[in-house]
Amino acid sequence: MANLNETVNADRVHIGIFGSRNAGKSSLINAITNQEIAVVSDVKGTTTDPVSKAMELLPLGPVVIIDTPGFDDDDKFLGEKRVDRVKKVLNKVDIAVLVIDGNSGVGLYDLKLEEILIEKNIPYVIAINKCDLIETKESGLSDKKYENIISNFEKIKEKNKILYISAKKKFGIEELKEIIAKLKPTNNKSIVGDIVKKGDLIILVTPIDESAPKGRMILPQVQVLRNILDCNATALFTKETELKQLLQSLGRKPDFVITDSQVFKVVDEIVEDDIPLTSFSILLARYKGFLKVALDGVKNIDTIKDGDRILISEGCTHHRQCNDIGTTKIPKLLEKITGAKVNIETSSGTEFPDDLKKYKMIIHCGGCMVNDREMLYRMKCASDAGVPFTNYGIFIAMAHGILDRSVKDVPIK
Repeated sequence: MANLNETVNADRVHIGIFGSRNAGKSSLINAITNQEIAVVSDVKGTTTDPVSKAMELLPLGPVVIIDTPGFDDDDKFLGEKRVDRVKKVLNKVDIAVLVIDGNSGVGLYDLKLEEILIEKNIPYVIAINKCDLIETKESGLSDKKYENIISNFEKIKEKNKILYISAKKKFGIEELKEIIAKLKPTNNKSIVGDIVKKGDLIILVTPIDESAPKGRMILPQVQVLRNILDCNATALFTKETELKQLLQSLGRKPDFVITDSQVFKVVDEIVEDDIPLTSFSILLARYKGFLKVALDGVKNIDTIKDGDRILISEGCTHHRQCNDIGTTKIPKLLEKITGAKVNIETSSGTEFPDDLKKYKMIIHCGGCMVNDREMLYRMKCASDAGVPFTNYGIFIAMAHGILDRSVKDVPIK
């Protein structure tokens, strides 16, 4: 089982470091963390791909820091791809630091980045780096270059967000960290905190089959368990094959049963109707903020017909088993309830298609490995494309005719 005290990446504050090539992004990361995490070079374009590092960073706590390639990369082929990757990183960051080379001034790409940050409503700070090297007219800088630099600085929309720093000399770094800490989003959410109360008995049904990770529990199970313990309630784990015997031996009814969606039908048949029942996946959809959208999306199942494209997406990457839920079980269930021969496409990890209009529906996992901003971004992309968006647990519950029961005792936030 995973360490219950360890904050998973999806629940960490994601801090993205953005800017043009050679602005000092990697040097800034090393200065902020006081570690040699990022490769530093005077050669433009040293950072070719986004690089993430999970760590504890005071005064913020657990964070993921993401170093990104230069947004101004003008290489005809690779540059385009790197810029696309930077844009995808922007979809998952909670806080952004826009790094500008103070000795070169503000470029068009810097202004474009600020526009994107404002458009996406991402809290940000602008770090004018290399302030120890900034030339002035008095130190010999030509009038024309000086005027260009000053003119471009005036184009920054949020001037109150500017901080002058030197990553090399570590000047202004502590102040920058304090500013970042103030931008940290508040998160008082709990997966089951408003469902479970002190003294409750909760049964967690977790099938152990060929797809179950050996020697440990999957992340949603660990997260729900920790939340239950935080509520001063009691949790009992069991497999679906042992559930009936466990219920008979308790001497009382449990206050809630939470199951893996894959055994929803079996568990529903065993658990009495007056006992609240839901799944880990449905709880995760609520926790991530897309339960209502997923419930609305699943209503479109009866419009699916032969030849339609269905995207089945997961936030994690794992070795696909022969009876994998995303590539085997859900497609079979989809065909069974619709009677349609559909074209299934899959995506996993950080990859999520840019063009969603070609899909009839998107069925997504609970998103335990994806942070809230990324999950809501995917949901919004589907909405903008007019594509119904639902969730593994909700789809499976609907397919087995138990959707109403599975959400009856799960308030929509």
